[in-house]
Amino acid sequence: MIKTLAGSLREFKKPSLLTLLFIMGEVFFEVLIPFYTADMVNMIKAGEALSAVTALGGKLVLMAIASLLCGAIAARTCADASTGFARNLREDMFTRVQSFSFANIDRFSSASLVTRMTTDVINVQMAFMMIIRVAVRAPMMFVFAITMAFIMGGRLALTFVVVVPILVGGLLFVAKKAMPAFRSVFRKYDKLNESIEENVRAMRVVKGFAREDYEKEKFGAAADSICRDFTRAERIVALNSPLMQLCMYFNMLFILTVGARLIVSSRGTLIDVGQIAAMLTYGVQVLMSLMMLSMIYVMVTISAESAKRISEVLAEIPSLTSPENARETVSDGSIDFDGVSFKYSAAAENNALSDIDLHIPSGATVGILGGTGSGKTTLVQLIARLYDVTEGSVKVGGLDVREYDMEALRNAVSMVLQKNLLFSGSIAENLRWGNEHATDEELVEACRLAQADDFVKSFPDGYATHIEQGGTNVSGGQKQRLCIARALLKKPKILILDDSTSAVDTKTDALIRAGFKTYIPETTKIIIAQRVASVMDADMILIMDNGRIVDRGTHEELLERCGIYREIYEQQTNGGEENA
Repeated sequence: MIKTLAGSLREFKKPSLLTLLFIMGEVFFEVLIPFYTADMVNMIKAGEALSAVTALGGKLVLMAIASLLCGAIAARTCADASTGFARNLREDMFTRVQSFSFANIDRFSSASLVTRMTTDVINVQMAFMMIIRVAVRAPMMFVFAITMAFIMGGRLALTFVVVVPILVGGLLFVAKKAMPAFRSVFRKYDKLNESIEENVRAMRVVKGFAREDYEKEKFGAAADSICRDFTRAERIVALNSPLMQLCMYFNMLFILTVGARLIVSSRGTLIDVGQIAAMLTYGVQVLMSLMMLSMIYVMVTISAESAKRISEVLAEIPSLTSPENARETVSDGSIDFDGVSFKYSAAAENNALSDIDLHIPSGATVGILGGTGSGKTTLVQLIARLYDVTEGSVKVGGLDVREYDMEALRNAVSMVLQKNLLFSGSIAENLRWGNEHATDEELVEACRLAQADDFVKSFPDGYATHIEQGGTNVSGGQKQRLCIARALLKKPKILILDDSTSAVDTKTDALIRAGFKTYIPETTKIIIAQRVASVMDADMILIMDNGRIVDRGTHEELLERCGIYREIYEQQTNGGEENA
């Protein structure tokens, strides 16, 4: 896990190492200052010449400035390293997610991925910052301060033999009790984000069914659960402060009481006022370094769960990759399914598709009808290699899709999915997802064919009209037509419409299909639909049920021999298309 995360340091290794060096310098000067301060106190008490005191004071000022500079530089390099590391982590995770197949994405919910790229990265960033700065400073300060305390105070330093074990034991106890609560929070963050995402996406449904109060209660329950866990953990961690204060005041009382007696009894020969002052300072440094170590322990333990979640994404191996010497061009739009069976995971009991044999010549128009769950969408997803077959093979242009470079294959296949998605930006920017180099004239032509040009021009800003995230400021039918225009701009070898005209009227649907014949006559067109009218003029119509092709043929052939097709046709035509 550490090796996986360390790969995201890259150009920030140098500031990380510089932080360590400057922290060492800061600690070195901080530990020396009390030592020379003790000498100054003793010199003043002994009535030394002002010049000698001033010279030593000058050295102290220089050491203080050096310590300040080291600390300031370390803070700057630490900030550069930690924020840069977090940026690289997010970039690496996002890049890795882009390479995932649908099967990989199925392992992570979208809410979980958002949490991993935000909250988890922040936790790891904070832990990394503490490791390269505080985790170096605290142990060094502890060792140097203890050493100097024994050099300066002799028997007075025995106070640490009592105080340190008590503080260490207490801090470890507190951290151990707090960790389970902190760990449980991250699993609950995913559920909270899922609740937020679901509510925001389905806001119209929530309001349509007046379920605002229910959603508030559901969100409140998730938020309260996280609050309770954090409160319980923070209450335990809050014990650190009184424990620290107890040890610090005990240390001060011991040093002042025992030190005063030693000064009086030895008349300043064993220890003097300056050493007492230095011992008090070293005592604070020792105890504060332990306190910082406990904070590091808590933070690193908290972030360990986040680091694990991040490394899971970074270590996830895409289940679909392009082969070596992959084919870069697709010759035509012919499609062949040879003995194809498919299941979404190895653990699945039943196949989503079974025994599919299908041969579609390039340029043909194929319609697919079938009930919900019959395997229509699954079938077409195999063409663009969004999933790999479990058995058999899928060929495009005469070659197995696994022989192609995946980008080249997917550029040759345009899919307009059931869930039409537009991105925030202008209409023109959304359309150019199909062809980033498309001219304005090509945009207009594609929109005319998709029957979108009229409503786009009716907007005050035309093709510069801003689309909100998810396309919430356009209707379902408008969104579908824009997505079809976007697909047409690719001028693909294969065009797949997955129930993509369900929100448009039958006249517009017919005009769109007529446009296909003139604009992309050589493109293979696959149309999944619920309406017979959308596919009745296709070269071949497939009837699917329970993951199998139960019949195929032209409209006339299926009317004559296929009871399922005939029943659908009669229901939609006898009662009228609008009433179906």
